[in-house]
Amino acid sequence: MRPRRHLATARLRRRAYAGGREAGVASIQIVVLMPVLFLLMFVGMQAAIIYHGRTVAIAAAQEGARAAAAQNGTAIAGQSAATAFVAAAGGESTLQGVTVTSNRTATTATVVVTATTLSVIPGWTPSITQSASAPVERLTR
Repeated sequence: MRPRRHLATARLRRRAYAGGREAGVASIQIVVLMPVLFLLMFVGMQAAIIYHGRTVAIAAAQEGARAAAAQNGTAIAGQSAATAFVAAAGGESTLQGVTVTSNRTATTATVVVTATTLSVIPGWTPSITQSASAPVERLTR
């Protein structure tokens, strides 16, 4: 009986030793995978912030173009409407450093909204420029 106990003990030692070779593998995997996971998370978040900022900027430009293209509208009215839209959509927490330019000719009203968005990536400030044009309303006979 003694030899069998000796064989069983040797098998247990081999199994314990084989498991010992994999000790610390989980912490190495975490050290490698966590930065990649965080990078993907921040890139996704930054893409969503830029998309939202572009959507707000184009909507503000369209709102300003509609106001400027109205029959009795002016370029100043278009600029004011676009600025008010950005303020109502979140203001500085959505778009920062907003610049609105408006131009109205006899046939077309154009509004351009330029701003920067928030950034989760240090040292990088994404810039957004969106414009919208609309035909000027006028009476024809």
